[in-house]
Amino acid sequence: MDKAKAVNAIFLFKVNGEDGGVWTVNMKDAPGVTEGDGGNAECTIELSTDDWKAMTDKPGTAMQFFMQGKIKVTGNALLATKLQSVIG
Repeated sequence: MDKAKAVNAIFLFKVNGEDGGVWTVNMKDAPGVTEGDGGNAECTIELSTDDWKAMTDKPGTAMQFFMQGKIKVTGNALLATKLQSVIG
């Protein structure tokens, strides 16, 4: 929980494909995950379900996927780099 609060941001994840969905991840004032777009994301991360599964199995691949265009980041992209400290 402390690691999440240290990120101090709200993210929106859009996972496209089978078993995908949209989730708001609050790592700011009320840490937690809610389904859907909470409307207050500072950084949006969009990727396929296959890439999501690969990234959660091996978090170090996130930057590689971003460089390959497999992950689309909008909003404050610098916040996305802080996720590594939580998921890695």
